[in-house]
Amino acid sequence: MSSSPPLVAQLKQPVNHQEQLDLTQFLRKLVQTPSPSTQEGAVAQLIQDELRRIGIENIRVDRLGNIIAQLGDGEGPTLLYNAHMDTVKPADDPWPYPPFDAKISNNVLYGLGASDMKASIAAMVYAAKRLVESEIRLHGNLVFAFVVQEEPCEGGALKFLMTEEGIQPNYVLLGEPRNMQVMCGHRGRVLFRGKVDGRSGHASNPRLGDNAITAAARLLFGIDLLAADLPTDPYLGTGTIAVTKIESHASSLNAIPGSCTLYVDRRLTLGETATRAMSQLEAVVEREGVNAEIEIVEYEAESYTGEVLKAREAFNAWAINEDHPYVQRLLRTVQTIQGGSPTISYWDFSTDGVYSMAEANIPTIGLGPGHPNMAHSAQEQVSLDNVASAVQVYALFAASMLG
Repeated sequence: MSSSPPLVAQLKQPVNHQEQLDLTQFLRKLVQTPSPSTQEGAVAQLIQDELRRIGIENIRVDRLGNIIAQLGDGEGPTLLYNAHMDTVKPADDPWPYPPFDAKISNNVLYGLGASDMKASIAAMVYAAKRLVESEIRLHGNLVFAFVVQEEPCEGGALKFLMTEEGIQPNYVLLGEPRNMQVMCGHRGRVLFRGKVDGRSGHASNPRLGDNAITAAARLLFGIDLLAADLPTDPYLGTGTIAVTKIESHASSLNAIPGSCTLYVDRRLTLGETATRAMSQLEAVVEREGVNAEIEIVEYEAESYTGEVLKAREAFNAWAINEDHPYVQRLLRTVQTIQGGSPTISYWDFSTDGVYSMAEANIPTIGLGPGHPNMAHSAQEQVSLDNVASAVQVYALFAASMLG
């Protein structure tokens, strides 16, 4: 005899043929609908239409353009499922299939955003469909938060949603990809801008000027030395630093550049802070004798709704204890659906957890279909079996937490 109530047992069932067809069709539409950051309007409408079609009535869009959909009776805790609607721009490398064709080959769907993270959006929506059809009473609130502008500024839209819309979850689940492993944290991120000053002059007599590119090169050398001696953590690994963009400014190609700007991506492991990382860069500037100023980049962009999102691009590392009851419950849910021993891991990249966990201190974990190494590349893809498994896990986990 099964020990599971009949309604919960229904959630455990593998995705059937019709479910798979509908799920795949919806995912293909998501991938076929371009949604670069700040231009998520069309895909947001597509998601709202699908939510209404499957029977979700409590849907709204905040001023920034985030979608908020809710299930539950409100008489208990709030569990928030998070996924971002935006994608990066298509990679310049040759694509095996056009990035917006959503081509399927050998049960794998290819295309921009397939894993990062439209597969999670599709899986969450169809998990909601399962919950609606099962008629399970959720004691509390299950909130689906599909947010904007995560790619350039993680955490910003989720913070806006929580602070402006008054949603205060007790638990957060991030749908960022990692092949359905249970994710318990990641390093933080700071984006620095270094402004190097020189003196312009004619390139025919370089000694009359002070070449800002040459000065910036000394700074680059010092940053390389710094990269070899950054702190490490047994869970999140070592902090990293990388120069990601350099711009010089001169009146012409035969003029000595009087200024040069470089951008530095700094990943913070546990125990590091943005202030400390800034001090390290300023020490390099002083040691190399470069006339430069270091500052943290301030993100500002207008959403598709016209609302402006602003944020300081300095985000702390975070990790949740692997023994936390919330983590253990997700592990049991994954084991119920997939069998075997679920894997706990940590993302290499940064997510909306920089707000929910690192800043708001809300227990946060992650689980999503797709491999992150494929994201942001011309090889982006997701296994449809992975997506179907995510539907089961998302639905059963919500019932486990709130049912």
